[in-house]
Amino acid sequence: MAVSISVVLLLIVITLILLRAKSLKVSHAILCVLLGFCLASSSLAPTIHSGLVATTDAVSDLRP
Repeated sequence: MAVSISVVLLLIVITLILLRAKSLKVSHAILCVLLGFCLASSSLAPTIHSGLVATTDAVSDLRP
């Protein structure tokens, strides 16, 4: 759960930066949010979740 909250916060921060830099229009941000909701309810959701978990596990195992 902590990882998913971190990912959500990171995506919100990136979206806000792009909006402030005028690189992302509000309509595009809304479209991305709607796409996220559609993906969350699709059959791809478990695959996407597994990929995110595998990626965070790989990153957390890295030593500087």
